[in-house]
Amino acid sequence: MDLIIGAGISGLSYANFCGHEDYLILDKDSKIGGYCKTIKKDGFTWDYSGHFFHFRNKEIKDYLLDEMQGQEILNVIKNTQIYYQDNYIDFPFQKNIHQLAKQEFIDCLYDLFNNENKDESTFKKMLFSKFGKSIAEKFLIPYNEKLYACDLDDLDGNAMGRFFPYADKEGIIKNFKKPDNESYNTFFTYPRGGAIEYVNSLYRRVDSSKVSLNEELISVDVENKIAITNKRKIRYDKLISSMPLTALLNKSNIEYDKSIYSWNKVVVYNLGFNKKGGDKVNHWVYFPEKKYSFYRIGYYDNIFGDDRLSLYVELGFHKDEVTNSKDYLKIILNDLKKAGIITDHELIAHARILMDPAYVHVNKNSEKDKVKLKEKLAQKDVYSIGRYGDWKYCSIEDNIIEAKELTKNLIK
Repeated sequence: MDLIIGAGISGLSYANFCGHEDYLILDKDSKIGGYCKTIKKDGFTWDYSGHFFHFRNKEIKDYLLDEMQGQEILNVIKNTQIYYQDNYIDFPFQKNIHQLAKQEFIDCLYDLFNNENKDESTFKKMLFSKFGKSIAEKFLIPYNEKLYACDLDDLDGNAMGRFFPYADKEGIIKNFKKPDNESYNTFFTYPRGGAIEYVNSLYRRVDSSKVSLNEELISVDVENKIAITNKRKIRYDKLISSMPLTALLNKSNIEYDKSIYSWNKVVVYNLGFNKKGGDKVNHWVYFPEKKYSFYRIGYYDNIFGDDRLSLYVELGFHKDEVTNSKDYLKIILNDLKKAGIITDHELIAHARILMDPAYVHVNKNSEKDKVKLKEKLAQKDVYSIGRYGDWKYCSIEDNIIEAKELTKNLIK
């Protein structure tokens, strides 16, 4: 029997593709979906955070859509900007420095072409090396410090992989005349019912009688293949886990160097107001400056075409930082007014979500160590998958593909 920990995208995908029905899915929460849950309140539809699907694999896209008949799927051309020095400039910053004030533009251009930084061993050093001092210090460093809530020298130079919007000098100069801000998520799809509809598509294909909610994994004896939950003892043949790798190791009593694994927490406030805001075009906006508490806000109303302002607002915290020490809702509302996002708007609905972990801190030590640990687990028929199980920065589609590939490898 395959014991699957987590009824989110990764766990449900494994059950979809494993080719048999001898499985049991456990989730400590009362609902399926993991971080892809959707909240519906007072006429507003919100996710736990902004979960937009950027399909590159047509087979995966079609597979999900086959079980979403009757669900309206919005196909959106992304529009995103950066709020910097009380003005909006297009994203990514490094390709749109010509939209800055003249002196700042000159500073960025000069440093881009007079840059002797060659060291790319850390994320911060990579930013200096590729873009020069001014571009790095004006946006790339402060924004990512707010996002990751850590010193960027603690991250690997390739911590974001293909998701970082790289641009060479030629591309930056060409963008002055002919805008080309395409990225991995230039187009995205979103169900009108929220991200949970993609989860439901996977869930419809599994045997619901083999999904046990409100059941938390307490410990695992990987030698004897016995899992202890808050409800029972379970013997398994294979264990597939999408919980954070560190949590799985702790529950398995496997020793590892805890000092090299770190992450941040994100607190998301979903906010619904009584009327439309002034921004009617952006889907999300980046805020690098420290005078604003949030690093990003997103507009659900501009995706849905609604007539009431509906936002998600994200704040980053280090994993050890207390997230309820202040009235962050009040702080956020003040900052939204300061930025001109709201004026005399009335807040009529809101929801607060804590994502812990949110973004894992990828560094060379953790990357090297996780390979050894996953090999050790695999020898005991334990497989750790997903964004947190594999301790990486990836997309939801990547998680589905990873789970599918694992089933193929295990069949072989």
